[in-house]
Amino acid sequence: MTSRYRVEYALKKHKRDEFIEWIKSLLAVPFVLHADLENYEEIYSITNEHEKEADHFLEMHEQTLAKTCSERYIEVFMDVEKLIDSTRYLDSFIDDGSNNVSRSRLRQLVPSVGKFFTRLPLKDAFEIEDKKKHISRRRLVSPSFNDVRAILNTAQVLALTSHADPNSRLKLITFDGDVTLYDDGKNLYKESPLVDCLVELLANDIYVAVVTAAGYPGEAGAKEYHKRLPGLIEVLGTTDQLTNQQKSNFLVMGGESNYLFRYDCEIRGLRFIEAEQWYLPLMRDWDVNKIHNIMDASYDHLVHLQKKFCLDQDEKTTIIRKERSLGIIPTNGFRISREILEEIVLSLSSRLHDMLYATSSLPKAKDESHHFTSIVTDVSGGDLRVCAFNGGADVWVDIGDKSLGVEALQHYLCKDSGKPPISKSESLHIGDQFASVGANDYKARLSACTVWIASPKETEEILFHLIDFLAKAPKD
Repeated sequence: MTSRYRVEYALKKHKRDEFIEWIKSLLAVPFVLHADLENYEEIYSITNEHEKEADHFLEMHEQTLAKTCSERYIEVFMDVEKLIDSTRYLDSFIDDGSNNVSRSRLRQLVPSVGKFFTRLPLKDAFEIEDKKKHISRRRLVSPSFNDVRAILNTAQVLALTSHADPNSRLKLITFDGDVTLYDDGKNLYKESPLVDCLVELLANDIYVAVVTAAGYPGEAGAKEYHKRLPGLIEVLGTTDQLTNQQKSNFLVMGGESNYLFRYDCEIRGLRFIEAEQWYLPLMRDWDVNKIHNIMDASYDHLVHLQKKFCLDQDEKTTIIRKERSLGIIPTNGFRISREILEEIVLSLSSRLHDMLYATSSLPKAKDESHHFTSIVTDVSGGDLRVCAFNGGADVWVDIGDKSLGVEALQHYLCKDSGKPPISKSESLHIGDQFASVGANDYKARLSACTVWIASPKETEEILFHLIDFLAKAPKD
């Protein structure tokens, strides 16, 4: 994966996506068999003997090879489509509220595969990406992780905008903040092309929300989010392209799933929504004392790790504690190495796992390496959920996670209309953190369809496709 925070995925299984890697391995076979590398010397000798026809010969040869490779790649994607369709069919016999999944052929091949909320037209998506990236014309570089990721993204957008399935029409789209809507640590200004994209989505009567780890509670929090999204807030206050109802369809979910804000036309800004109006039932039942205990223990462990890696010296880092989150951040221009960031998030995850799953009978060693092989990043103790994630420059622990944030939006937006909640097949989350460990967008897969991007530029490209597909989709 290409990202602002590169890691050696080949050496780090927890940083790889098994489904993407599996598709990539399938595509490697037709690449090896049909790239025709062995005939390069023969082609070169022919073109030397017939120089006048060389250009024409090479062009025809390239077209033939590209057509052959394209056909073979399409066959692979069509077969994967069938496996996904079969998996969705078998899953349809299982209670939607259950965490259980069917033992499909695809899951036997890739055990980590979760639920598919829509069909994925991979053949059509490949043809779109092939025209842009000339994947079939490559002879020395096989289809990459990024190629497959882009094809899956395009397939997901096609499924949500084609209206082929009446149960998969896009109603809610949520975004991560940093590295998705704006560069890490930056803000969304009016000049960003993404502002126009978001306004266009609202004009299509689609709910738009930013679901971010940044947590600022209460009315004062609205000002903080305004600082992160000044361009969009300003445009919503002045544009005549949107109705007041469409403007109020913009929301911010902060602290993963802890604080909700909604655009209010009267104040031309974000208004804080009290928790009683939108909390999910399981969130209302969380034990406040248990939350405090988890935060205290996580803080103590983070202090230990700060000292262990000498991050407490010379004011290199500081630990910030908020109402429902805490994190370690660099100060004075210091940069925490990516290896230390991963060590911290994995150690915190192990500590959280021990607390929430009652493994406290194990020795409470400061070094959690005894539990390393069974680490998970987002864990649940009863109904309580906590996530630890690597933000690229810092590490944070949050009560709740983005699956709850998205699900809460799905219910809240329909509670006064008498309509059923927005379904998972009608929701899309776009973010940059989808590795299985240390990434907080990963959990959103439980509540919505997802698109995995690596930069705001990729977000712009995928929204361009989405808006274009919406315009071309048949109207009701």
